Amino acid sequence: MGTSFDLPEPDRFTAGTEGPPGQRVFYLQAAAEGHVVTLRLEKAQVAALAEYLASVLADLAVPDPASVPAELELVEPVVAEWVVGQIGVVFDEDRDRMVVQAEELLEEEADDTDRGVARFALTRAQVAGFIARAAELVSAGRPPCEFCGRPKDPEGHMCIKTNGHRAR
Repeated sequence: MGTSFDLPEPDRFTAGTEGPPGQRVFYLQAAAEGHVVTLRLEKAQVAALAEYLASVLADLAVPDPASVPAELELVEPVVAEWVVGQIGVVFDEDRDRMVVQAEELLEEEADDTDRGVARFALTRAQVAGFIARAAELVSAGRPPCEFCGRPKDPEGHMCIKTNGHRAR
């Protein structure tokens, strides 16, 4: 059973990675009043969350650049509470916050009532900082193959567009 978290006013909200490109593990992390919540997720989830938050933020007043957090590295030690399955976002107009809700990924036979849920109510400045940080992380991965667009390993890769021959 995953633990649930509700941080209505987190001090920080960020994403980060550990490991070399091609073997990186992605994390979502929030902290409030000295309590740090770290969740593991996929690169595609970080990219999709940032893209969606950017589209919502585009319809709102831009936060003051001076209020956007600059320090967005992961807080050590990085120990994930659980792996993220679904992520949802709503805008709480009354509080002027974007609420990100992450749900724990469970195995098929697990009881849905055991699912951990994490809620983070973010300011526009925190969202802007997360978007910038996520873009930095996603673009820092392995370079794409010029033929198929899939990520290349340092030694190249078996490219489907070259009929399985190694692309360099």
